[in-house]
Amino acid sequence: MFQSQQKIISNQYPAWKYLLLIVITTLGILYAMPNLFGDDPAVQISPAKSVEFSPQTQSQVETLLQNASLTPKLVEFENGKFLIRFTNAEDQIKAASILKEGLGRSAVVALNLAPATPDWLSSLGAQPMYLGLDLRGGVHFLMDVDMDAAVEKAYQRTVDEVKGRLRDEKIRYLPFDAQKTQIEIPFSNPEDQTKAQALFNQEFADRFVINLLDGNKPSIRLTLNAQTLAETQKYALQQNITTLRNRINELGVAEPVIQQQGDRRIVVQLPGVQDTARAKEILGATATLEFRLVDEKGDAERAARSGFAPGNADLQYFRDGRPILLQRQLIVSGENVVNAQSSIDPEQGSPMVSVSLDGVGGRKMLATTKQNVGNRMAVLFIENRVETEEINGEKVKKRITTKDVINAAVIRGQFADRFQITGLDSPQEAQDLALLLRAGALAAPMEIVEERTVGPSMGQENIDKGLMSVVVGFLLVLVIMVWRYKFFGMIANFALMLNLVIIVAVLSMLQATLTLPGIAGIVLTVGMAVDANVLIFERIREELKNGSIQNAIYSGYEKAFVTIADSNITTLLAALVLFSFGTGPIKGFAITLSIGILTSMFTAILGTRALINWYYGNKRVSKLSI
Repeated sequence: MFQSQQKIISNQYPAWKYLLLIVITTLGILYAMPNLFGDDPAVQISPAKSVEFSPQTQSQVETLLQNASLTPKLVEFENGKFLIRFTNAEDQIKAASILKEGLGRSAVVALNLAPATPDWLSSLGAQPMYLGLDLRGGVHFLMDVDMDAAVEKAYQRTVDEVKGRLRDEKIRYLPFDAQKTQIEIPFSNPEDQTKAQALFNQEFADRFVINLLDGNKPSIRLTLNAQTLAETQKYALQQNITTLRNRINELGVAEPVIQQQGDRRIVVQLPGVQDTARAKEILGATATLEFRLVDEKGDAERAARSGFAPGNADLQYFRDGRPILLQRQLIVSGENVVNAQSSIDPEQGSPMVSVSLDGVGGRKMLATTKQNVGNRMAVLFIENRVETEEINGEKVKKRITTKDVINAAVIRGQFADRFQITGLDSPQEAQDLALLLRAGALAAPMEIVEERTVGPSMGQENIDKGLMSVVVGFLLVLVIMVWRYKFFGMIANFALMLNLVIIVAVLSMLQATLTLPGIAGIVLTVGMAVDANVLIFERIREELKNGSIQNAIYSGYEKAFVTIADSNITTLLAALVLFSFGTGPIKGFAITLSIGILTSMFTAILGTRALINWYYGNKRVSKLSI
């Protein structure tokens, strides 16, 4: 009789799998390390508009700190800004107060937290992960968008379009302007009213409700229909979100949270920003440009003395105080700007900004310059900001709009969507102007209706509690695994530690934001990470009753894999759904959970099996420590 013999498995991994495990472990440790060094309390000094820092500025900063007996940990000057690191928050706050007073309006002084990552790690691109508002501290704003102003602005944009079409069709109309909730166009006779009605029904019926008005003067009233009104308000909200995101990203605030809340509100969270005044300046200071023709017929000096501009002119001023009269009709504005880059004019050696317009703006600019060669065109810089003043003991918010004419140059020839703005005072002003133009203008004014500050001490308390929860859960799992599975449990614990290291490394490499819900996802991952090993080890115990030790190890991993994959894929799909439909905190939980599932699959299956194969593979073993 012949007896069937079971095939003996040697349980050996090829060299490339061991090499892969070593490489991933090394990279994980390397890119997780920056999170061990923490942050330094720092003061960031940026030049104010139209100011450029010089070596004398650095000497002034050092003198101010020396006179206050403050010794900074490190002073860095990069990209035109100072970053001064301190060893404690007390020196940081004291230095910020002294520098604000000493530098005055020539600089913007803000509190910050600077990563203390060593240079050799930074040179490898290793940076710590971002910490959310609840961990790092920072500011939270709830901003309300003025939808009435957005609608009014939509009517104002339509006025030029309506006037242009009436002129094209040679339909005479009386002077009119946009109102808050309508446009009313008067005519001198019913014939022109009838012609205009036919034109409006053909070109504006999809956006406006058109009504004929009979009175002293025949008129037509245009009001936005319900669909266009809703689209206008939705556009204003989305445009403001985009503008805020661009502005904050351009100014270097790390990982801001900018989200829509309801139909007209925006939530803005700026982790790590401790200076609320600076945060308000970032959010409130919006700027745009208007290109207008100069009114050469009027007397600007006379208009400045009287305070009234003649006819259809608009009185404005250069930055040096010289008056100038501009035509009210707008050629193009910052809304038509696609891109803006600062540079140096090669001919004059002065700073300039190269501007690119969209298709609509390019056509308008071409039509204007074609008809006005030899005339002057002015660039009007408009900046809006919100300031808080104390009146009779109460803080009152005021929206302040400043307008300055940057330059008024003669149009030498035709141009369309590409041109340069010159006449700027400094390279820093050119950079600021280009930044603001790239970020875009707000589609509607906003007001901060809720403001909260999360202090760094509260954030540190959250970090300590979150870290404690991870440590306690981790230690409990370690003890139970060693008690239950002995040597195999120690191998599973090593894989669990590697799993945590890789999670932190991936979060750091992705520069993801870690929040309290994210820590909850990591704690959950700690429990789930050993789940796969529990299934494998229990399967190995079952297989030991049916065959050799090597075959039991092989069968344990192979037969448990389907169950492990099924359970983890199901959880991963749930995490992806949470990420897709959830808001900020839920997204943070879903991100860490998803990363943890993927890394635990790698460490629990490939990692532990590599160690077991290395220790037991191709050896005569009489007993397993399981």
